Amino acid sequence: MSFIQIVMGLMINSPLFPTLLSQVESGTSVQSGRVEELAIILIILLLVATFVAIFSRRFKVPYVAGLVLAGLAITEFLPGNIGLDSSLVLNLFLPILVFEASINTDITRLRSTIVPISVLAGPGLIVSFCVTGLVVRLGLGLEWIPALLVGVILAVTDTVSVIAVFKEVSVPSRLSTIVNGESLFNDGVALVIFTLLVDVQIMGNFSFIHGLQQLFIVIMGGTLIGVIVGYLSSGLLTRYDDGLTSILLSVAVALGTFQLGHLLEVSGVVAVVVAGLIVGNIGIKQTASASNRIALYSFWEYAGFGVNTFIFLLIGLEINPLTLWNILPAVLLAIFAYQLGRLLSVYPLLAILQWFDRPIPWRWKHVLFLGNIKGSLSMVMALTLPATLEGRSQLIALLFGVVLLSLVGQGLSLPWLVKQLNIQEVSAFRQKIQELQAQLMAAKAAQEELNNLLKAGVLPKSIYEEMRASYQVKIAGAEKQLRDIYNIRPEEGDGGNRGRFDAVLRQVLLAEKSALNDALRKQILSEEIVQNQVNDLDKQLLKLEDD
Repeated sequence: MSFIQIVMGLMINSPLFPTLLSQVESGTSVQSGRVEELAIILIILLLVATFVAIFSRRFKVPYVAGLVLAGLAITEFLPGNIGLDSSLVLNLFLPILVFEASINTDITRLRSTIVPISVLAGPGLIVSFCVTGLVVRLGLGLEWIPALLVGVILAVTDTVSVIAVFKEVSVPSRLSTIVNGESLFNDGVALVIFTLLVDVQIMGNFSFIHGLQQLFIVIMGGTLIGVIVGYLSSGLLTRYDDGLTSILLSVAVALGTFQLGHLLEVSGVVAVVVAGLIVGNIGIKQTASASNRIALYSFWEYAGFGVNTFIFLLIGLEINPLTLWNILPAVLLAIFAYQLGRLLSVYPLLAILQWFDRPIPWRWKHVLFLGNIKGSLSMVMALTLPATLEGRSQLIALLFGVVLLSLVGQGLSLPWLVKQLNIQEVSAFRQKIQELQAQLMAAKAAQEELNNLLKAGVLPKSIYEEMRASYQVKIAGAEKQLRDIYNIRPEEGDGGNRGRFDAVLRQVLLAEKSALNDALRKQILSEEIVQNQVNDLDKQLLKLEDD
């Protein structure tokens, strides 16, 4: 799927399109003015997105906040109206964004941070949406169901803006993984709760036990579908070494998994998350060709960037400044409500977390709290509120206003906050280690690709040996310097920085845990022996510094 095809999907939802389509179906000539109008709108949006990208890079402004403001500014200059169609975003854009984030998530890192992610995306989301719904009900006088619907919509976190900040400002990879992982699973849980609340609003009754059963079935069903599709598609990716075919298959997996989940009445978002994790960590990483892997990652980076660009532009186009001004007090109350809910879900729950997992530093908690930015999924959920809901149009206007102020206010202030907190300062010593590790990984990857080319008969052995020897020189040099660093006593360099190799040690310990758990599943070792060893490994993991 190309960038232009995605854009044309937006054009289809324009009020101009039905007229154009009826003319084509009836065999009459299409008015050239209509086609020109669509082309002009497309050109304007592409140019605006380009200038925003240049401006944001030049002045270090978050890209998504710039897009929203640009969309707000150009509304009156467009020759026609473009609607943010909820069905298009939910069935096309959302699976693309979720799949792109999933395939770029390292399961090893995700597994090491699964406890804080589960706490924030599970109990944290429930606390946040309940507190938000309660404050909105008391402050705006809404009924329970509309208030809780607003609560769950505003409990969703949008990771795009936060990750964009992390690309500009250096932060620990563990913090980035927690933010990304929470958003992945937070979206699925929030959509399930939202669907249950909509069903209650339509049917008029609610059973707590039945609701829990439905929640469990929908999430576990989505997980099962994601596992099945992920492993089947990974097998195909590893078997056929063709970049274009792999790209087509990955698009089919992303969109098809979501639709399959919807068809079987389970969570399509959870299914896409699980399938993407498996494809990214097994299917893509185990493909024979490095060029194939680069093609897949590049395509999905491009697709994610394109989709986000048009979603945030359209958010700006959808919001009427005059309407926003009239409901500004209600919008500010809603912002206060979801920030209070976030505060009560982040600080207390992560404080309890330190009793049984690695503690989260206070400065990280500040980022998790203030990085609670709303985005495209909140807009989509607002547009899918049932037509029978009382005051639906007012609620949509309220939620759109909250998303706008969140993207602009928090989006612009978050980079400054992260810099002020000095979350990660990379010393010259640690930077030298990372440079050597980069040389080592790159050279070994090149040797692996040379081996593949030799086996495939593409490369003559004489040339293979010559090129491999040149990379071996680089590997030997990097390994020698790293070995010298390892042999330095703690007091002799970097102020005794004991955490400089903790990231490597963490991966090794996690590999040990994985091997022991596999042996237990295969009944090679007894549960008592494995449990003792795993407890010892957990104690070692807890002593490591945050990376």
